[in-house]
Amino acid sequence: MKKQTAWRIGALALLILAMLLVACGGTAPATDVPAAGEAAAPVEEAAPAEEEAPAEEAAPADPTGAVELSMWYHGAGNEVESALINQIIDDYNASQSAYTVVLEDFPQATYNESIVAAALSGNLPDIIDVDGPVMPNWAWSGYMAPLQLSEGTLDGFLPGAIGMWDGEVYSVGLWDAAIAMYARRSVLEANDIRIPTLDEPWTLEEFDAALETLDATGEFEYAFDPGLAWTGEWYPYAFSPLLQSFGGDIIDRSTMLTAEGALNGDEAIAFGEWWQSLYDRELAPGTSQDGADRETGFIDGRYALQWNGNWAAVAALDAYGDDMLFLPAPDFGTGPKIGAASWQFGVSSASDHQEGANEFIEFALQDKYLAAFSDGIGLVPSTLSAAALTENYAPGGPLEVFFGLSEAQAVLRPPTPAYLSAALTFEKAIADITNGADVIDALDAAVDEINADIEANGGYGFGG
Repeated sequence: MKKQTAWRIGALALLILAMLLVACGGTAPATDVPAAGEAAAPVEEAAPAEEEAPAEEAAPADPTGAVELSMWYHGAGNEVESALINQIIDDYNASQSAYTVVLEDFPQATYNESIVAAALSGNLPDIIDVDGPVMPNWAWSGYMAPLQLSEGTLDGFLPGAIGMWDGEVYSVGLWDAAIAMYARRSVLEANDIRIPTLDEPWTLEEFDAALETLDATGEFEYAFDPGLAWTGEWYPYAFSPLLQSFGGDIIDRSTMLTAEGALNGDEAIAFGEWWQSLYDRELAPGTSQDGADRETGFIDGRYALQWNGNWAAVAALDAYGDDMLFLPAPDFGTGPKIGAASWQFGVSSASDHQEGANEFIEFALQDKYLAAFSDGIGLVPSTLSAAALTENYAPGGPLEVFFGLSEAQAVLRPPTPAYLSAALTFEKAIADITNGADVIDALDAAVDEINADIEANGGYGFGG
């Protein structure tokens, strides 16, 4: 009974998350938690014929006798993604005769909702698409089965592209996403600001001093743009690694059973106070930032530095060319950190054809497809060998630095089913602190809310 209740609460949390994300003003384009399209309408029953015709044998669904594998994908409306995923499906279908993959794609904003509805009604597809931090909740809820890939298939993959839950691999991505500090060489050099490297990133003191220096020039509306116009999953993806670099976290990862001490300890309070000071000192635009300003503020020269993902890098390169820099995250005390894990493929636990679903996913993990997605949508290819085939991420390429950032600095959001609820709580706490709330009170309230959710769900499988 407890497991069933927890499962239903987990499903309800997903539905609430999907509706909240749809309601949010703007979202980050790369790692935003999806929701899902509406389930297909039931087929209407045909009217009976006036005269009863002789019974005819039904034709097979596929004249070749191949088993149909249903696949759901979040990228409806994106022509480039659609072309790429359909090419993989066409190639797979032509490569063998046992299975035929049939794709149904959904708008990202309604994808999760459709998965939850399908799970509750027992109509999940064979192959599903899942955002990396969402996967533990779906696996815990019983929506997904562990992958069964050939030995060595995932050798060389970026850690963020591999979805682990309860010691097993449940999902794998054809790409990952990485964040960097966008800057211009000419601006830093003109203000005698050291250009950081992976080996020697800025310290907290250096970064803060750089912001003060850039603000004092009077040349910029803001010294730093963290991107608060983007909401939803952007907050935990982009900002919780900064908290982690201070030494805090959303949840205590040693047990996954509490946020106490992680989100309201001394390190988290220090992060919150510094974060709030950015807006008190008018070094960064706050929660009222317009989406258009977020998109163009750095390129237009109104923001000196910007915290942004590799998906926006090509436009910045087009604007600034060789003057453009993609810098590592600052080290706020426990090492520089950025977010990891983007969209990944998995197999439904309800599938009657899991062998075929796994076979398709393994087929899709070929380097040529990883490279094609990278060239098509600008994200980080999952393997170094695939990166070598790309235009931008190959050795010496203009975006090669992002592969190195993913490899060296990427940290997963807490891999627990509790994350879905905790992410919303974290977002609210950060927004409240940005807008002047007492830091300790905001963090304590967030801890209480996260802990109440974990307790209500029996620890989400942790703690025996």
